[in-house]
Amino acid sequence: MTLTPKTDLLKNRYLALDVLRGLTIAFMIVVNSAGDWSNLYAPLAHAKWHGFTPTDLVFPTFLFVVGNAMSFSMKKLQEMPTSAFFKKVGKRTLLIFLIGWLLNAFPFYDISETGNFSLINITEVRLFGVLQRIALCYFFAAIILYIGGVRLGWIFSGIALLTYWGIMYVFGDSSDPYGLTGNAAIKLDLSLIGVDRMYGGEGIPFDPEGLLSTLPSIVNVIAGYIIGKMVQKYGNTLESIKKLLIGAVVLIVLAYIWDIVFPINKKIWTSSYVLLTVGIDMVLLALLVYIIELQKVKNWTYFFEVFGRNPLILYVASGIVISLLSMIPVGETTLRGVIYQNIFTSWLNPKNASFFFAFTYMLVIWLIGLWMDKRKIYIKV
Repeated sequence: MTLTPKTDLLKNRYLALDVLRGLTIAFMIVVNSAGDWSNLYAPLAHAKWHGFTPTDLVFPTFLFVVGNAMSFSMKKLQEMPTSAFFKKVGKRTLLIFLIGWLLNAFPFYDISETGNFSLINITEVRLFGVLQRIALCYFFAAIILYIGGVRLGWIFSGIALLTYWGIMYVFGDSSDPYGLTGNAAIKLDLSLIGVDRMYGGEGIPFDPEGLLSTLPSIVNVIAGYIIGKMVQKYGNTLESIKKLLIGAVVLIVLAYIWDIVFPINKKIWTSSYVLLTVGIDMVLLALLVYIIELQKVKNWTYFFEVFGRNPLILYVASGIVISLLSMIPVGETTLRGVIYQNIFTSWLNPKNASFFFAFTYMLVIWLIGLWMDKRKIYIKV
């Protein structure tokens, strides 16, 4: 982990790409920090299973912007000897994976209902998660693009999406191959990861960031790379916007056609879901290029640039700070509970209270980012 000067961080970057990354982090914090998970506006909740909501766009967009960033850094990586490349990419992968795993383990202890303190069993900590998937997708995408560039990226993406569909169909339960309990992804994770190290948020051990569904998610990173290279090639022009929008329409139409036989589903990261999210990301990027780069309307971008300049550390901070607030006892509740009850639920209806708590928390994390930006502190993993 290194501190990177601002001039190096922003060198040869498109502001639209940086704003898209910042938008993604800001929205990710909002959807991850609800005041009350039983009171959410529908767009701020994931689809229960098949289907799509705006919240389902957040994670794949994060992967998409990882690919965008790689479109600037890959030239330097490709100039490295193979051993140096694997050392650099492998070190970054392990570090991001480890941070994600430790974030799952935080605060590393449990307090029972009787008040007994004990260290957690580290072998039972959830193995995978958001940062772990980012690490793995970055690793495999970097290797593919290092070896074969854009051409191999296209070939891998097509094979990966079709192969994943085949695996899910053939090895899933014949009655419902894409259901929660009988899909191939959960079967593989149960056999290789084990119940104790899997996510339990669906009521059963099931990991939405598990092993098998990592395969199609690599395509989101590769797509971000390919599109980032395209924007660099054609520049901030109407030609770029035209190509982005035409490509987006094609992908979104294909996604909904594929949805008929392989439903759009974030939790098992279906191939149709990949096409849909990449298509929507292309629309968002086209819109940002038009507003920011062509129309030169930039007076609103700094807010999101703050998030975009320290994305990883601010995402990690958002997880740690909310955990700390939930750990500090205040009477019969916690500091988080006191804040929520006295500042939000005391005058807002349940859904508004839940939303404004999350929105305010996002602003708190932004203030941390602002402090870092003003002091030119940029942490690069």
